[in-house]
Amino acid sequence: MSTHSRLIFGFHSTLAKLRHDPGAVREIYVDASRHDARLRDLVAHAEFAAVRVMPVDPARLEALAPGARHQGVIATVGATQRHVTLDDVLDTLDEPPFLLVLDGIQDPHNLGACLRVADAVGAHAVIAPKDRAVGLTQTAVKVASGAAETVPYITVTNLARALREMKERDIWVIGTDALAKDDLYAAQWPTATAWVLGAEGDGLRRLTRETCDQLVSIPMLGSVASLNVSVATGVCLYEARRRSNPAVNL
Repeated sequence: MSTHSRLIFGFHSTLAKLRHDPGAVREIYVDASRHDARLRDLVAHAEFAAVRVMPVDPARLEALAPGARHQGVIATVGATQRHVTLDDVLDTLDEPPFLLVLDGIQDPHNLGACLRVADAVGAHAVIAPKDRAVGLTQTAVKVASGAAETVPYITVTNLARALREMKERDIWVIGTDALAKDDLYAAQWPTATAWVLGAEGDGLRRLTRETCDQLVSIPMLGSVASLNVSVATGVCLYEARRRSNPAVNL
């Protein structure tokens, strides 16, 4: 692979690129044993964009991206092309959006761990502010263990405005707050959700908190007052995934 290229993995990231930045996509490797409708749809988009699709055996995919959860799809894209936006991702979905929003995470290890959780639970994107947040540093990417390429990481100039735009698209915005009256396990919410978690210690900023549709707390039964943000992310997202898809054995 060229030094001016990088890999992206999975259906959501690849399809979003094909639909909204097709010039960035150079070639796509797909699992030759897959013939399902989802892959046919992706191949159709690639053909429309005149992007070469190469069916290969699973061993070739593993060699390209060892240990990655690529879903049988790996694309080579130009490293300097524009970033995918939240609208780009939402426009590709044929299921209710499931988003993670991080408000002011400063520790790259926490960011990387949150990306791993988002990938593991099938979140469609991670959204964070451009300012007062760590960003995708080398440390964050390394800790993410490949999830920085499988889950779109989207930065926004104004987080509160981005949350309002999500609400306009019928996405229910749920913030976590230690003082919230609603318990995570007792609270109810719709399927299309954006889960908002703040920095450890500081929590959500005031405007972020006020913009949420709902606030929930994670029960703390021991002596500690709070959880690390990546642990809290795992608790919330897995509970949300369990409810939205009871057939999945979590």
